[in-house]
Amino acid sequence: MQKLLEVKEITKIYKIYRSNFDRLKEVFTEKRYHKAFVANESISFDLFEGETLGIIGVNGAGKSTILKIIAGVIDPTQGEVLAHGRVTALLELGTGFNPQLSGYDNIYLNGTLIGMTKKEIDENITKIIEFSELNEFIYEELSTYSSGMSMRLAFSIALFSRPQILIVDEALSVGDAHFAAKCTEALKERKKENMSIIYVSHDLNSLKILCDRVMLLNKGKMVEIGEPESVINHYNYLIAKLDKGESTQIQKTANAFGTFDLEIEKVSLKGLESKSNLVSSGEDVSIEIVIQSKKSMTNMTVGILIRDKYGQDIFGTNTYHHNLELSFEKDNRYRCSFKMPLNIGTGKYSLTVAIHSNETHLQNCSHWLDYAVDFEVAGIKGAYFIGLCKLEPKIDFDRINKESGKKI
Repeated sequence: MQKLLEVKEITKIYKIYRSNFDRLKEVFTEKRYHKAFVANESISFDLFEGETLGIIGVNGAGKSTILKIIAGVIDPTQGEVLAHGRVTALLELGTGFNPQLSGYDNIYLNGTLIGMTKKEIDENITKIIEFSELNEFIYEELSTYSSGMSMRLAFSIALFSRPQILIVDEALSVGDAHFAAKCTEALKERKKENMSIIYVSHDLNSLKILCDRVMLLNKGKMVEIGEPESVINHYNYLIAKLDKGESTQIQKTANAFGTFDLEIEKVSLKGLESKSNLVSSGEDVSIEIVIQSKKSMTNMTVGILIRDKYGQDIFGTNTYHHNLELSFEKDNRYRCSFKMPLNIGTGKYSLTVAIHSNETHLQNCSHWLDYAVDFEVAGIKGAYFIGLCKLEPKIDFDRINKESGKKI
């Protein structure tokens, strides 16, 4: 595959001064008056034609800095970026817009700034307006737009500028679900046309859907780059570790992490009718989790998470949300069972199980186990449906009075 972007040993160091006077003193003396903050350190990767690369990391990991360097907004302290094609970036909302101009005029302003010619804008302006769904507001001043409306306009311009490389930094988190889904589909279509995308988001499901690879950053360094599911699991481990502090003895294996003070020994999922992990949609299932306690612990939580074959989170719950306080005594074995109708669509799924305190695995995570068990839903009990959720609606059909609208 053709390389469209080469990021080579990028380092960005900011000088932090207590005051402008300290900055001035440093100019005229040899004494150092600043603190060095390393935002990015020796980051290297390639982006290939038609590839979507996701970037994740906790706040302050250096995600926005590396995007700004790639987009040419700021210069690196060391290293270089080689872009073999037009780069368009959706970074901070409002960048490249004039709030005193109309949406229509801002299409020409922003389009020019990201490298479009007037001819290209003329040819695409109708499509840009239609995609943004801002037809009735397009001649209003941008200062009257909401953040969601501004995002619609910015995304639409970027999309129809047809860059070889599109950088999207959390833009889809602003606005309504309808437009976010529309943007996701548009990115998929552009991907088929060999546009490369760098995508930063805290929406882990969207990363799994869109990305071929994901890169994990922490404290300015690249921790891992690779297959989305694996890197996102590493990210979950990392935020659990950071929440408890670097000194916490959290261990990590291929598909698990935690302190292992409480250890998941066995997980099973069986249909109450099929007696196996091949079940029908709507069938009652039993999930049994066997736990070995290596120390006494109170106020603990056991949770489950169902993921589809694409790694998307389909359903999750835990004992905390069901108001159950679990206590464990040292050197004992326990069984926690979840019983429920499996009202999800046909397909292949996996089950993730976790033991932690309070509401989420971010608090005192004893054991997080991905792919604890695989299972398949084949066939449907009851009325046929499509999609992932079996909602079982009650349907009424009545004849009503034409004038009053009341049931006859």
